[in-house]
Formats: sequence, structure tokens, C-alpha cells
Amino acid sequence: MSAAVQSNMVEPIPDLSGVEFATSADGLPVARIDDLVLAMVTSASGIAYLAHAVAVRRPLADLTRADFIGHDGRVADEAEFRARVAETAGHKRDLAKLNRVHARLSASTPWGGSQMATIYAEGVVSHMTSGHGGFHLSADRNAEVHPLLRKETPWYEEDAEWAIVAISFPDLFTAYERSVAEKTIRDTWPDAWVKIHGCSRAEGESWAKDRRAFDQGHAADFIVMSAIRSDQHAGMTEVVATIGGCRIRGGEERRFLVPSDEYAARGPFGFVIDEARHAAYDGPSSFIFWRRQANGA
Repeated sequence: MSAAVQSNMVEPIPDLSGVEFATSADGLPVARIDDLVLAMVTSASGIAYLAHAVAVRRPLADLTRADFIGHDGRVADEAEFRARVAETAGHKRDLAKLNRVHARLSASTPWGGSQMATIYAEGVVSHMTSGHGGFHLSADRNAEVHPLLRKETPWYEEDAEWAIVAISFPDLFTAYERSVAEKTIRDTWPDAWVKIHGCSRAEGESWAKDRRAFDQGHAADFIVMSAIRSDQHAGMTEVVATIGGCRIRGGEERRFLVPSDEYAARGPFGFVIDEARHAAYDGPSSFIFWRRQANGA
């Protein structure tokens, strides 16, 4: 999860207690929540997004764009920025009230040996491994999961299945986490969500359906598969793209240069190359693999 939470709704009266707002030295809206500082950054292409800085102690008015890292999602305007700040502050307050315990447990998981565990409650434990992670539920806890979402095995991976655990044991999660979990269930298991809640969904409300629509609409376009900041061209990102975003061995790959700010604001399903604006590129590469190819290695 990023330092700033991803917004799912804008509260009409946000709780801003414990939040300090200001304007940075170079005119950015900024806010401090304990040791986390957020900023609304506008790219050269005019797209505003959230960035964060951690453990920056200087006064907010002294900060500049160079202090902030990350890309924590787009924001439409300063009002939405303040709402996102309030949502993040609420998430941190809720976390402080929960009795989660971090520990090192000797455990084998479907993703490898556990390197760190977070005990949410008896029978609900999250494990992190070198490459992935997820939740383990005891037999009694797993029996409490709704039959339409319950797995035969007690392991729920961290990408999407964690949401099943969150909606099954809501008292163990923050309001923000519950909100994200509900959306994840709607997007990933729309049929189960409809049956559980006894309501229908409008077209376009499912992530899976939106993904299919994106893939169909851009089947003939170049979609970025890999990206790296260009060492040769300041402010640009070098990308490798394929038709439809396919990873078929032997398929055509092309390189392009894309403004870094524009690439940072890419959508959830990938970045589509506009061949009228994004320059095809065959010069020196920042990718190790492409450098080796150019050198005949």
C-alpha cells in the first residue's frame, strides 16, 4: 500500500484533525500528517497527482518538488487533494486503534517461507515472503467466510484475495481498508458481490469488464510493457511496447520516448502509445537488455 491511500469516495465533511496544511516554497499545496507529508504535484502535461515524502522535518513552507517521491494517484483539484489527505489521516488514526502485532514466525506459505508476520487477531495472520504474501486463516476463521468467497485452502493472497478476509472480519481493518476491500470484491468477483448484496450492477462498474473493454479497444495499439527513466534524454521515459500489450515470444517490440510526467499519470490498465505524439526511438538505451543487443552480446 502506498504512503497515501487511494481514494474511493470523497467525504462531505472530512475530519482534518491532526493535519497541517500549507503552500510549499514553489507553490504546491502540501499537508503533514505525523511523519508523512503529502503534496499535490502538477505535471508538465497539466495532470495533477499526489506525491509523498517521509520523515521530512523542515517547515512545510520550505519544501519544494524535489522533496517528494512517488505517484499516489491522480487528483482533480485542491478540494480532492484535501479529501485525500483527510482519508489518509483517518486511515492512520484507525490503524493506531487496532491491536496488530508484528512478529517473526517460522511458517511455510504458498509463496515461500514467511519473513515477517502481522497478527491481526487469533486465527488471522498476514505473512510476507521474499516475493509475495497473503493471509492465513485458522479453520474456525475460514468457516466464517461467505461460502461464495471461501477457499478450500486457508490461504488468501495479497493482491486481491486479502479483500475477502477484510470484508469477513471488518472489525480488524480500518475504514479505508474496508472501503478498498468492498471495491476489490465488486471488481474481481462481481457475480458473487451481486448475489451477496442482492443488487445489480451497471455496465462499467466491474474492473474485469473495464479491463476487457480496454483490451478490445486497444488491440491494435502499442501498449507499454517495460519502462525506465531515460539516461540520455532528461525528463523522458524510455518504454518498450508491443501490439495489444502481448508478451508473445518473437512478437514485435518497439521503443518510444514518453514524457515522464505523462507516463507517471498512466491509467490502471497500461499506457497506450500515441504514435502521432510519442516518438519512436532507436538510440542508445537505458535498458541493460537493449544495450546488450546493440553491442551484439
